[in-house]
Amino acid sequence: QVQLVESGGGLVQAGGSLRLSCAASGRTYAMGWFRQVPGKERSVVAAISWTGGSTYCADSVKGRFTISRDNAKNTVYLQMNNLKPEDTAAYYCAASKYYSITYYKSDYIYWGQGTQVTVSS
Repeated sequence: QVQLVESGGGLVQAGGSLRLSCAASGRTYAMGWFRQVPGKERSVVAAISWTGGSTYCADSVKGRFTISRDNAKNTVYLQMNNLKPEDTAAYYCAASKYYSITYYKSDYIYWGQGTQVTVSS
């Protein structure tokens, strides 16, 4: 069992930046960040392979968000720049059961509790 703890969320003005961190209690494989707003399904934002050599970003955040990881610290990051009000959501870190990058929610078996990001206009 791996526990994931997110941090770094908060309130920011449009155009601002935040960096989310996800600390894992043990070794993890491919990792992902998802987000969810009330009444909608949780959707993938970004994903990264076990080595960090492959990354994926959803079209809605491409060019603004960057996912990275430090396996020595069992930590994954999501750097979010040029934030927009539509980025407002609860952000969740998740650990996959595979080494390779994946953006399918069903491939993720461990989930954090989430951290809220609110972007004001």
